[in-house]
Amino acid sequence: MQFFSAINFTVPLLASATESAESADSSMVVAAVLLSLVVIYFASKLGGELSNKIGLPPVLGELVGGVIVGTSVLHLLVFPEAGADSSSSLIMTFLQITAGLTPEATPQVFAAQSEVVSVLAELGVIILLFEIGLESNLKELMEVGIQAVLVAIVGVVVPFAAGTVGLMTLFGVSAVPAIFAGAALTATSIGITSKVLSELKCLNSKEGQIILGAAVIDDVLGIIVLAVVASLAKDGAVDVSNVVYLIISASAFLIGAIILGNVFNKTFVAIADLLKTRGGLVIPAFIFAFIMAYLADIINLEAILGAFAAGLVLEETDKRKELQKQVLPIADMLVPVFFVAVGAKTDLGVLNPSIPSNREGLIMAIFLITVAIIGKVITGLAVFGQPNINRLAIGVGMIPRGEVGLVFAGVGAASGALSKPLGAAIIMMVIITTFIAPPLLRFVFPQSETTDSADSAFAVATANENGNLEVTSNAQENVNK
Repeated sequence: MQFFSAINFTVPLLASATESAESADSSMVVAAVLLSLVVIYFASKLGGELSNKIGLPPVLGELVGGVIVGTSVLHLLVFPEAGADSSSSLIMTFLQITAGLTPEATPQVFAAQSEVVSVLAELGVIILLFEIGLESNLKELMEVGIQAVLVAIVGVVVPFAAGTVGLMTLFGVSAVPAIFAGAALTATSIGITSKVLSELKCLNSKEGQIILGAAVIDDVLGIIVLAVVASLAKDGAVDVSNVVYLIISASAFLIGAIILGNVFNKTFVAIADLLKTRGGLVIPAFIFAFIMAYLADIINLEAILGAFAAGLVLEETDKRKELQKQVLPIADMLVPVFFVAVGAKTDLGVLNPSIPSNREGLIMAIFLITVAIIGKVITGLAVFGQPNINRLAIGVGMIPRGEVGLVFAGVGAASGALSKPLGAAIIMMVIITTFIAPPLLRFVFPQSETTDSADSAFAVATANENGNLEVTSNAQENVNK
């Protein structure tokens, strides 16, 4: 069961959840988990729909919904690792009133319920990365050109270095949490950018293509960085030789998986064709994804890197589109658990400036937001040989962090590497960069530049709820999220 260490809890969750459940009334644990899922799904849908209505990614609404139902506001969904106890959980109070849960049994039921929800969140992030891998076309990545590659590299290196060094020198943050926060600054979410570019009819412009290619490459680089940083968090210290090993092993793991995937693809399709019962395609796919996640975990990488690699391999098969359709409803059930749980565990109260002890956390949030914006805006300067290109637009298009930034925040919080103020600061950075991207893009892409191409056929970005991109040639302008 090692793949369940995907977000590096210090104890095996399933084992501890079983022990807690044995000491608690199992029916009460089931009832508590069911109520938790009701809260999670209600928060994710309401938040996602409201976010979508104002032109923002649904995943951002899921995060905010989690903040509202969590420890920051309503206390409907709280977790021990966030500093809560059973007395602060409204779900436990509701069970005491309606289901006869005794005060003596409440702490055990609360512990078991929290651990089960955390396990579901871990599964959610593994499936999320598997889904991202399924939608990352390797051939398109290789065709985007040196311009997109340079933009992506600058967009990873500059904010990572500035964020890490700044936190260590200006705020005295220790190496591992500073590196984790710096790594969170490297992410780029292409869902919101692609939507705005499509509305402006700029998606197939030079700027649009560079942005899209660089953002997809950023996703791949970001997953490698996350695997390395999360592995460092296990040891609690930075060892240069270990860092080099992790970078080499993570890169080799991905490359090796892709190379072997060319051989495995035909075998997978043949096996899927032989199976005639329900789940004949999706179950073998998940078996492969979980095996890859396990292999990544036992070589001291992250299970999510293995799931991502599995997605990249299966993306090359003839069954890709059918598999994506079958994975989608499973992801719809489990991925929101992860995002809502990330929001629920975030105590934004630690950024309240009226409390003197919180002011450093608020200043850290402002610092991270500044680095996050500037670190991506300057990526446009990496473009060369294009005298009339809009470099500012390219940089602005790389600003939003979205779901990948939330994965960093969730993994960091679960591993214990991030303090409450630093974790909340990262969440605020993700929210602010995602909110400001649409108006800034509309400002740097004047409408007058796009009117001449109004009758052309444009690439439409069809982004799913996780903010991942599939580019198709179409004359439509709307983007479905």
